[in-house]
Amino acid sequence: MGPDWPSAELRQVVQLDLDKVQVDPAAAYNMVGVLSFGKGLFHRGPVSGNNTSYKYFYRLKEDHVVMSQLFGWEGALALSASEFAGKFLSPQFPTFMCDQRVLDRRYLGWFIRRPVFWEELGKRAKGMGDRRRTLNPESLLSCYVPLPPISEQRRIVGKIDEMAAKIEEAQRLRRQTAEQTQVFITNLHIQLAGNRSRKLGDILKLCEDEVQVLPDRQYPQVGVKSFGAGLFAKTAVTGMGTTYKTFNRLYEGALVLSQVKGWEGAVAICGRELAGTFVSPEYRTFRCVPSEARPGYLSTLVRTEWFWRRLIYATRGVGARRERTRPEQFLTLGLPMPDIEQQQKGEAVFASVDLLKSLRSQTSKELDALLPSILDKAFKGEL
Repeated sequence: MGPDWPSAELRQVVQLDLDKVQVDPAAAYNMVGVLSFGKGLFHRGPVSGNNTSYKYFYRLKEDHVVMSQLFGWEGALALSASEFAGKFLSPQFPTFMCDQRVLDRRYLGWFIRRPVFWEELGKRAKGMGDRRRTLNPESLLSCYVPLPPISEQRRIVGKIDEMAAKIEEAQRLRRQTAEQTQVFITNLHIQLAGNRSRKLGDILKLCEDEVQVLPDRQYPQVGVKSFGAGLFAKTAVTGMGTTYKTFNRLYEGALVLSQVKGWEGAVAICGRELAGTFVSPEYRTFRCVPSEARPGYLSTLVRTEWFWRRLIYATRGVGARRERTRPEQFLTLGLPMPDIEQQQKGEAVFASVDLLKSLRSQTSKELDALLPSILDKAFKGEL
């Protein structure tokens, strides 16, 4: 905290303020939730009073501070605003009011967005990790906040607001560039394909290296992120620690498809670094037909929204009820496809795009780290 700033227990400047409303079975209630990691409040939509087991809800005020008892330890805390006033929260979300004579609520709003504060709350939560359980209001009120004069709080808020706006603008431009890159890749692919089209079954063959699971062996695992985000390494499991009788072993150049989440972009090409790792039988692997498809070309193509959106048509259902994407459905999909020579030309262009994406990814990480760094300095009196 600042060298001359006093600190105060939050209970001295923040009070629990619960506007309880008894649930009427005949009424509908517009509900609000709290996103983790300091992302704020969001509208959840209406809930009928006859479709909930809660006896009462909390009604939000414009000036409330909200904490999730379940996920406050991972940053599910937020300030309310006029757009949320009059809407409702379940009893899992206690609400508080600041004494704004001594504590500017915007100052508190930035203070509770710091990961170090979430860690402090986490120490007050029951349980550990994914089994961590509820925080009560006392958990928040027993924390301490640095308390400079109200004029200094407002100066700090102004500086943070200014810097946060610049970070948000940079992130907006980064997102815009990413969208433009997707459009460029898609357009180039269609241009290279011309009038040529192929079914996926013409360019890919189901090819699985099925391995029997042995009790005394360890199997390094891999998952596939949705929305074209690629493969990622997971912790190894032992044969004793799984109910699967077999795993599929990955190989370089394999196209990996999640049967469960393929329709939302969980599809990727395996690179050399993950060859030899394992996936469950819910992940199907396909090998490129050498005369028809290049893994390097497909590696870029399958990460585009244009590609994975087409997988929706290989399954039926909506949301969690959508059926699995089976290989036979997947392989019947048709799409424009350049010949092997044109794919090779496309790969050279994609390599340059990938380099730019790598630089943009690094910039993204730096931007994501910037606000926590600013907040850390602000509440140490260094801003």
